[in-house]
Amino acid sequence: MNDSMPPEPDPHDSSAEPPEGGGRTEQVQSTPVTARVPDHVSQGVFSTGVIIMTGNTEFVLDFLQCIGKPRQVAARVVMPHATLPQMIDALTRNIDLYKQRFGDLHDPARPPQQNNPSVQEIYDELKLPDAVLSGAYANGVMITHGPTEFGFDFLTNFFPHSAVSCRVFLAAGQAPRLLESLQGTFQQFQTRVQDQQKTQAEKREQEDENPPAAGSNGNE
Repeated sequence: MNDSMPPEPDPHDSSAEPPEGGGRTEQVQSTPVTARVPDHVSQGVFSTGVIIMTGNTEFVLDFLQCIGKPRQVAARVVMPHATLPQMIDALTRNIDLYKQRFGDLHDPARPPQQNNPSVQEIYDELKLPDAVLSGAYANGVMITHGPTEFGFDFLTNFFPHSAVSCRVFLAAGQAPRLLESLQGTFQQFQTRVQDQQKTQAEKREQEDENPPAAGSNGNE
């Protein structure tokens, strides 16, 4: 079962002005259902957990492998803010379909934590290979599931062909935990944006109520 979750890509103009000798400007968009899978991502990576970080213009999803030592970041996906809620919707639908076909998902027991380490402390214990340091960009995702796993094909939807930039597999029981993390991250992001908008609106109101005094010419 798969659930394609592409964004609505902005149309790309082939040129701002027609070249001399004739030409045309047209709108084009890619079709993610026919996304190409490059050889270097076709096998994918297996992940046992994810860390989600919020940047000014993007979310960063670090998929971890915590089997054996050293624990490491197996894949890093960078996606624009607008893509995350679409991923949440697609994963929600896949979980619902999974339950209809296979029954309830059993989330693996979470080990007890003695404390809440900081992000820096967590990454001090993780191996971050150079190959994944910059991450793989994605503005869409296709989600599949079987009886034992969920698969995530992260996409770049660019003309003329969509392509899979990163492929990740999770144990089926991890899917609800991932959904919970995605929802919590996006809710915090929305709250932050709303707070910023409120602060900016209050600042504009104060400026309107107290306009700056006219400049003095220095004469008494």
